[in-house]
Amino acid sequence: MEVIIQRDADAASLLAARVIESELRANPRLVLGLATGRTMERVYAHLTRMHREEKLNFARCRTFNLDEYIGISPDDPRSYHFFMRRHLFNRVSIPARNTRLPDGTARDLPSAARRYEKLIRRAGGIDLQLLGIGRAGHIGFNEPLSALMSRTREKALTPMTQRQNAPMFGGDPRRVPARAITVGVGTILESRRCLLVATGAEKAAILAKAVEGPITSMITASALQLHPRCTVIVDEAAAKKLKGKTYYRWLFENEPDWAAFR
Repeated sequence: MEVIIQRDADAASLLAARVIESELRANPRLVLGLATGRTMERVYAHLTRMHREEKLNFARCRTFNLDEYIGISPDDPRSYHFFMRRHLFNRVSIPARNTRLPDGTARDLPSAARRYEKLIRRAGGIDLQLLGIGRAGHIGFNEPLSALMSRTREKALTPMTQRQNAPMFGGDPRRVPARAITVGVGTILESRRCLLVATGAEKAAILAKAVEGPITSMITASALQLHPRCTVIVDEAAAKKLKGKTYYRWLFENEPDWAAFR
């Protein structure tokens, strides 16, 4: 795992977008795992600008999103289907047939989850998985005590997660769905590269536990320590409680792989 600290949220989001850009230009058929949330809005805004101003082409890439609420229509403005169309899909050159999200309206959710796993395998697996981190330390909707080898499945959302996601539901946590369908931790770990982006002081404590603490199912993001190629990009606020800040900064300034991004 490598940790890169940027001065603020916009700089962190821009660097994440540049990493995605680099991977996509190197492999136009890139299979992207995508995430949602306020942190991702900045990343997608930068990717949209790159598409518009720098001719970044999404026409041949394929995408798989991490999760979706159960019981919410894809056309509902609160759904992650709607979020992705609003912030990325409708603003770049990606064909709708190349985008996939879990089906939270399926009558048979276990079957829908298994089909999603098969679709990922048929695409050759995820080349680059974009991730955020929830305040409970979760990636996707893999809440505390999720198995570290879990697969796409239905999950109950914790009250903390419902509070965190309440702004999209009028600020009322009681209106946030109680369950979601999510790609599992094990599926995420099979991605060829993981890219986690975290910004803001409210993420500092949980980020430090995920990155520098023990690997535990109570903080599913900590499983990323096991990944052979995981990059964590954070702003100064989110990095506040990291013990290895001096080392992380030195690595970014001296590693040849990051020379083009400095």
